[in-house]
Amino acid sequence: MAVKVRRQRPRRRVCWALVAVLLADLLALSDTLAVMSVDLGSESMKVAIVKPGVPMEIVLNKESRRKTPVIVTLKENERFFGDSAASMAIKNPKATLRYFQHLLGKQADNPHVALYQARFPEHELTFDPQRQTVHFQISSQLQFSPEEVLGMVLNYSRSLAEDFAEQPIKDAVITVPVFFNQAERRAVLQAARMAGLKVLQLINDNTATALSYGVFRRKDINTTAQNIMFYDMGSGSTVCTIVTYQMVKTKEAGMQPQLQIRGVGFDRTLGGLEMELRLRERLAGLFNEQRKGQRAKDVRENPRAMAKLLREANRLKTVLSANADHMAQIEGLMDDVDFKAKVTRVEFEELCADLFERVPGPVQQALQSAEMSLDEIEQVILVGGATRVPKVQEVLLKAVGKEELGKNINADEAAAMGAVYQAAALSKAFKVKPFVVRDAVVYPILVEFTREVEEEPGIHSLKHNKRVLFSRMGPYPQRKVITFNRYSHDFNFHINYGDLGFLGPEDLRVFGSQNLTTVKLKGVGDSFKKYPDYESKGIKAHFNLDESGVLSLDRVESVFETLVEDSPEEESTLTKLGNTISSLFGGGTTPDAKENGTDTVQEEEESPAEGSKDEPGEQVELKEEAEAPVEDGSQLPPPEPKGDATPEGEKATEKENGDKSEAQKPSEKAEAGPEGIAPAPEGEKKQKPARKRRMVEEIGVELVVLDLPDLPEDKLAQSVQRLQDLTLRDLEKQEREKAANSLEAFIFETQDKLYQPEYQEVSTEEQREEISGKLSAASTWLEDEGVGATTVMLKEKLAELRKLCQGLFFRVEERKKWPERLSALDNLLNHSSMFLKGARLIPEMDQIFTEVEMTTLEKVINETWAWKNATLAEQAKLPATEKPVLLSKDIEAKMMALDREVQYLLNKAKFTKPRPRPKDKNGTRAEPPLNASASDQGEKVIPPAGENRVPEPEQKEQSTGQKRPLKNDEL
Repeated sequence: MAVKVRRQRPRRRVCWALVAVLLADLLALSDTLAVMSVDLGSESMKVAIVKPGVPMEIVLNKESRRKTPVIVTLKENERFFGDSAASMAIKNPKATLRYFQHLLGKQADNPHVALYQARFPEHELTFDPQRQTVHFQISSQLQFSPEEVLGMVLNYSRSLAEDFAEQPIKDAVITVPVFFNQAERRAVLQAARMAGLKVLQLINDNTATALSYGVFRRKDINTTAQNIMFYDMGSGSTVCTIVTYQMVKTKEAGMQPQLQIRGVGFDRTLGGLEMELRLRERLAGLFNEQRKGQRAKDVRENPRAMAKLLREANRLKTVLSANADHMAQIEGLMDDVDFKAKVTRVEFEELCADLFERVPGPVQQALQSAEMSLDEIEQVILVGGATRVPKVQEVLLKAVGKEELGKNINADEAAAMGAVYQAAALSKAFKVKPFVVRDAVVYPILVEFTREVEEEPGIHSLKHNKRVLFSRMGPYPQRKVITFNRYSHDFNFHINYGDLGFLGPEDLRVFGSQNLTTVKLKGVGDSFKKYPDYESKGIKAHFNLDESGVLSLDRVESVFETLVEDSPEEESTLTKLGNTISSLFGGGTTPDAKENGTDTVQEEEESPAEGSKDEPGEQVELKEEAEAPVEDGSQLPPPEPKGDATPEGEKATEKENGDKSEAQKPSEKAEAGPEGIAPAPEGEKKQKPARKRRMVEEIGVELVVLDLPDLPEDKLAQSVQRLQDLTLRDLEKQEREKAANSLEAFIFETQDKLYQPEYQEVSTEEQREEISGKLSAASTWLEDEGVGATTVMLKEKLAELRKLCQGLFFRVEERKKWPERLSALDNLLNHSSMFLKGARLIPEMDQIFTEVEMTTLEKVINETWAWKNATLAEQAKLPATEKPVLLSKDIEAKMMALDREVQYLLNKAKFTKPRPRPKDKNGTRAEPPLNASASDQGEKVIPPAGENRVPEPEQKEQSTGQKRPLKNDEL
């Protein structure tokens, strides 16, 4: 019995664990189902959703457009987004912010900050001494950081998605430019936190585009590698990407399609905006020339006029893409003076000649980073709005040497669709067909450290070492482990960007700080004192470059090993069952199952960087984490500190933690020996060689961020609360506007109704004058005091007017309903009377209704007729201005009562079985009743005259206990 009990307990644990997992999944799914993506462009954004029953759909904004301008207008008491903000840019250009993404993650001395100020001089940028960044100074009391402005836009995109999906949404995938560095990516994540979004992933916009292309062409992907180049020129930048599509074999799902980013090239400032700015400058010069003799001010000094010119330049660029020339015209550009000038496509191309010369640059960068030639590229596909400019296509076609450029992709929406597909794949609520995505690191990251070495006796010097952590164009997400073997005391190391020689001098200045983080380790010396009898295996730093391309230092550990003899005793049954249960839930291989331990890693020693060769015996290893455990990778969590640990104490610790996970136990391969060889007999177990025991001690880490400090948690919480307050204020404002509009609409509509014949018929002159006077007073109040009225006051005023007009509206509505309701009542009474008449004609032998039932129906019919006639007569005596006695609700109640009685009898007739028919002297049965249905009669037919057949004796039927079914020719 003891053995049975031991077996049942683990089973119960397994069952309860399965139930817990299922409940957790159900709770997670019940929270929210829909997911969204935001393709955050410089000029506009596209939002897409996936929800149950709606696969991958672009969200329409409030103007029913598929893309929304990324513009925010900020005032003291209101905000505007999208198209509303774009229209406000003319009236209030200082408070209207656009292209603010160019300032994300950049300090005040960055060249892009100066470029932004030159492009949009109407904005006042202030300096933030804490983070060395800039703020938008809207007014003396109103200022916002670029992250806060982006948070507002993301929150607005979320509201659009929720309105479209008709359910709350929290999970999102956001696109970012591939050239965003660590500081810029962290800034986007902070903005998303301010908006209350859970970011499933930051996906590079070129990767999202490639994913969308591959998903919709899954059938065209095979085991042969296909190299596709995507050339994406948007409003703010240009990116060229080389992608390889191929079917690969995966462990989870077998053969699946895969896209791999092979090469990337970009130009941060080459885009449609720069072309528009050139056109704006040209138009401003033409306007100044037209007013040269009038001693007028320079139009460039007028922010409103420059905002109008930029809008016209945007329109002009689009029109010139399809026409050889076009007339630019603006009414009242400045000082009520109209502007009109003809611009040709040739002039436009001359203005942007230097820009078009930069078009092939990203192509060459992409080919160089991919180590490929143009002959290996099968197709070049255009993406982005600025690629519609004919000169761009002409220069690009010549640069790539292809017959034609691919235009078989939605240049505006491809990134949004790819991102929302990735969102569905990452969400637990949806199951999509797998598509393997292997993105690439654009900026290499390395680890640098300096240590003191003794080159000759008594001569010490500092040696600087570099180790590449994530190489350029290497795949991510990825985890890496660096092992420092020559340290036994606290030390520091640095995480910096690697060789950025592929960037030009100006790009390097825009890039910002090349130093990421200084890591200060504390507790290294204490760990060595804690395990004096163990052999050090180095200080291991675990790094993670996640799906969003954001680098993090997960943990730093000091690892020690020693040799211990294995106990020859067999594992107990309970231990084996525990190990089996652990393996069922993956406890032996998942990182979550480990306590204070390191992941098993596959060692890949990295070659030292140039000029940083280590001295003999020094090893600084670079290891890449893998899922498969190595044979000698068994480890145990460190015992509780009790001074020097004795061997008995070590064994006790091992026994207590032996069933936590397979990764913390001796490798079974090592015990069983080589594959296919049976384990040694019991007698030989004592001679088994000693195995390695690993101890891991967590090391304290202090991080000093060098590129751009993140917003402190308290400041971040303030920004979150600030944005929530603004959103709440906007909602209250919308509610107040809705109440004011409802009151105004009610006043105008009712004033108009008072003069309509149907309303005059049911009201007296005095009643109409009273209502009209109250409406006029309310209209005057709304004009004079309504501006300062609260939402409650507006709703109360509307309720007062509705109560005043309630009787008038009621009388009109009742008269409108009378004809339809009375006609329906008459039809029901006539049908009910016919039904009752037919029921009374049924022969007594076939009657299925009782006399009480038929009498009851007759009584209801008579009462309804009487009520109708009496009420109509009474109503005819009343004037139309009085409250009617004939009410539509009473008519409906009478109809329901009558219909209920009829339905009762119909249901009884439907489910009542026919009575058995008596037989006549000739052996035939009586004719079926007149009201019998065809199903009751079945397929019986009357035989010809003179062919009456005698049924078989009943004794035969009684012998089987059942009646024999009649044949078709029997009655």
